[in-house]
Amino acid sequence: MLESEPTTTAFSLKDIFATEYRRLRPRAPMPIFDVRFYPFTGVNTTIRLREGKALVRLSDMLEGSPESVIRAIAHILLAKLYRKPIDAAHANRYRRHLGSEAVTRRAEQVRRSRGRKNVSTAQGHHYDLEQIFEQLNRQFFHGLLGRPVLTWSAHSARRLLGHYDAAHNTIVVSRVFDRPETPRFAIEYLLFHEMLHLKHPVQVKAGRRCVHSSEFQRDERMFPELERVKEFLKKL
Repeated sequence: MLESEPTTTAFSLKDIFATEYRRLRPRAPMPIFDVRFYPFTGVNTTIRLREGKALVRLSDMLEGSPESVIRAIAHILLAKLYRKPIDAAHANRYRRHLGSEAVTRRAEQVRRSRGRKNVSTAQGHHYDLEQIFEQLNRQFFHGLLGRPVLTWSAHSARRLLGHYDAAHNTIVVSRVFDRPETPRFAIEYLLFHEMLHLKHPVQVKAGRRCVHSSEFQRDERMFPELERVKEFLKKL
């Protein structure tokens, strides 16, 4: 953050939203703005209309942000609400702010303290994630990866097949794969992919989060059954 930029302690949130509203809707009646910071688990922002009021809730993780960022948020929320085009400069400014190292670090800390991770069990009906993790750790990581919390998902999700939650140091694999007809190499790949996130944490480059770096992709190609896994997942 540039020291010369005023922060949210130096300007009125309501005035910012009113100004951005007038820019988007020059002649429309203006609602009464109720803008407050709220302790969301993530860096969330919401807006809704109710009886002539525009109720805006901004994550308290955005408190202290530069005025230009708050203006960008106001523009984006209002443009979405009234189905107006979103200015690219505002979108880029907000994206760069969210991708900054300071915001990313604070978001993980808040998620860890406020969030709650639903953990089921690593021992499924047909596959044991802990046993597979230890095998992959020896095979690909020289046994050097510390074991995170491993769990099957609560539901048989078909869209989010697996993910690594850095805030809670947890790897979750969709329970849809915990069945006898699932080949073991598919489970191994899903777990291996998430283990690579332990080895290659998310990077921020030019304001953008890089989840799968070139190093990540290079290591992923080491998985011997990669093409078979891709074919299996396509059928799923």
